[in-house]
Amino acid sequence: MTTTAPEPRSPRSSVLWSPEHRTTTAGVLLLVTLMAFENLGVATAMPTMVADLDGGGLYSWPFTAFLVASVVATVLSGRVCDRRGPVPSLLGGPVVFLAGLLAAGFAPNMAVLLAGRFLQGLGTGTVLVATSLLIALVFTDAERPVIYAANAAAWVLPAVVGPSVAGVVTDTVGWRWVFHGLVPLVVVGLGLLVPVTRRIATYRPPPRGRVASVPAAVTAAAGVAALTWAAQHPSLLALGYGAAGLASVAFALRRLLPAGTLTDRGGLGGLVRSRALLASTFAGMEAFLPLTMTGVHGYGPALAGLPLTVSALSWSAGSAVQGRFPDWDRDRLVRAGFVLVGTGVVLFGCVAVPGCPGWVAFVAAVVAGAGMGMAFPSVQVLMLRRAAEAERGFASSAMQLGDWVTSALVIGFGGVLLGVFGSAAAPGGPIVVLAASLTFLAAVGGALAGARRQGSGQ
Repeated sequence: MTTTAPEPRSPRSSVLWSPEHRTTTAGVLLLVTLMAFENLGVATAMPTMVADLDGGGLYSWPFTAFLVASVVATVLSGRVCDRRGPVPSLLGGPVVFLAGLLAAGFAPNMAVLLAGRFLQGLGTGTVLVATSLLIALVFTDAERPVIYAANAAAWVLPAVVGPSVAGVVTDTVGWRWVFHGLVPLVVVGLGLLVPVTRRIATYRPPPRGRVASVPAAVTAAAGVAALTWAAQHPSLLALGYGAAGLASVAFALRRLLPAGTLTDRGGLGGLVRSRALLASTFAGMEAFLPLTMTGVHGYGPALAGLPLTVSALSWSAGSAVQGRFPDWDRDRLVRAGFVLVGTGVVLFGCVAVPGCPGWVAFVAAVVAGAGMGMAFPSVQVLMLRRAAEAERGFASSAMQLGDWVTSALVIGFGGVLLGVFGSAAAPGGPIVVLAASLTFLAAVGGALAGARRQGSGQ
């Protein structure tokens, strides 16, 4: 049985909190906020927890375990959603995430901490795909820009106060409460989603369309892990297994992404490519901007991380603007996003030059964040318009996979540049090369987005 979409309603400021939407909105936004807090809080508390568990040699692996699990979970969740609808993933994802929080919070050693982070990655990947399908079912096309703007806003509070709160919690009651403190709130979020799932329990997707390969997802995850480890531990041996990891990722992505992702103009593949290029370009800038502020301009840790907070605020503002104008041309917004992100990356490269003032980094963060805020929701809206109903789970998982894999590749590339041509104390030269490479990615993405627009006859 399939559902019939309701007649389009004119978006209004109260659309998210209307009687038919308020429970869905509250549940989705609470889970997004909690996952954002967890993501940012773990990064802050990681040095303390790794030292406490005597796991200094495995410092990067809590992050890698999360990423690997997320890659696999997005594919599994996409398959489940396309076969049975989003309800199993909406209920199961938060439960797995909750189990990961408890495991990590009670971890007596690094092995259990890694298991907890793996479960958190499984839960996060599952929920992200399922909420995309939930939005497609509950909100009309004209309302979706509004809920996507709210999702972006849900990241602002964690970005502004998350690292500080995690630092205070770690210093006062201990790092374990970075995980334990979120447990009751996850339970509340899950409770809010239960009545929503009852409303869509009768939904059954149309006959099955394309599905992603689970073995290919495992292969891609292993390849990403090998690449990440090789980038963080450069050596001749690392060069060998890093190359093998890259080859396995390239092979697996052919089974995980839509056909024509590299060449498509007007279809789903082009949208996956656009979002992957946006995500990786922005991630490369964010990953190395604090290091640039510290190594080139001598900023302390607090000020060096402040541009990231500014970029989160700007992202939310850009997303709010596109949400207020749902009739804007989404293809134009994607292309404008590439222009703004590319401009921000150029400014990021300037910050790496010693003669450039440090405040330029804040301008770069504002410009790039605004571009992401306008383009990311627009890509998502276009995906739901263009993907067949039976393939929305596949399309959502492809979007997430493209984000994670390309971001990992770009950040790993930056790490290699830093290890071979510079150091954390003197990152200027490698960062300039990285910024030039990211600018090229943004230019390619913007040009192909424009070609897609012409190719689709719009």
